[in-house]
Amino acid sequence: MHKKKNQLLSDFAQSVMDGLSDYPKHLPSRYIYDQQGDKLFQQIMQLPEYYLTRCEMEILAENKTALAEIFSPDGKPFNLIELGAGDGTKTRLLLQSLKTLGASFTFMPIDISENALEELENRLKSEFPGLAIDPWKGTYFQMLEQINTLNEDRKVILFLGSNIGNMLHPEAVRFLRGLQQAMREGDFLLVGFDQKKDPQKILDAYNDATGVTAAFNKNILRRINRVFGADFDLDKYKHWEVYDPQTGSAKSYLLATEAMEVRIEALDLNVSFHPWESIHVELSQKYDDSTVEWLAREAGLQIVNSYSDRSNFYKNYLFKKHKS
Repeated sequence: MHKKKNQLLSDFAQSVMDGLSDYPKHLPSRYIYDQQGDKLFQQIMQLPEYYLTRCEMEILAENKTALAEIFSPDGKPFNLIELGAGDGTKTRLLLQSLKTLGASFTFMPIDISENALEELENRLKSEFPGLAIDPWKGTYFQMLEQINTLNEDRKVILFLGSNIGNMLHPEAVRFLRGLQQAMREGDFLLVGFDQKKDPQKILDAYNDATGVTAAFNKNILRRINRVFGADFDLDKYKHWEVYDPQTGSAKSYLLATEAMEVRIEALDLNVSFHPWESIHVELSQKYDDSTVEWLAREAGLQIVNSYSDRSNFYKNYLFKKHKS
């Protein structure tokens, strides 16, 4: 764990140096998540504007029994791997159905947040006594190599919450292809994709009236202050959300409201900002069926089924490895 923790810290430092020295400036959204970031995201999921969690919960609640039967058709042991597990709220619906079915499986939640993993493990051990759970800490791409080593039992991989939307299409293809290469016949991949819809609905989801999303995105600056001894003044940055309905890209920025220079002591880095200069901190890609079908083809995956909420705001797609 210490080696992985040091590696993540090193990756964080490199990302900060590279992203804030670049033009235009950018920071990876995964570093928003620490104890404070996790707490803020829990609040976001409860906001009336943030429809994504409710829609996916509806889908899983309606289809949990059918999915459990697909995942465990013969009672043989398998590994249930969740990428970006978070607090596991949605996954618990599947865990309960699998337990009711008498399925034999090991749950392997993966997350970059050590805090989230510890809380999830404690909660699940209390809620599901006897559950075999093996948490992994790391980024999605770091864990692809680990997933590749699981060759004995079948694999069911979950990638919920439209987390794939944080990737540009070429990165998403590369990631899905990596998962496909780790899959064998009989393995499944369940992925959540937020759908294209009324642009205002999307903008509202990432720019709530109470400012929780703004505080969430600013948390990356707060974390840089804490970890690297920086002196970002969060009050001097404005959260700004844009959505392009043509590309389906929702992007979150932090804008410097005045000219300033920030010192990041531990990295021996000075960062200058012009008035209204931006830092891109999050991408939330939106999809339609044709885009998902294209991603699947490029990654060597076959769509088995798709599941939608009643409003058709959100879909979960079930994939298997495409036979060559």
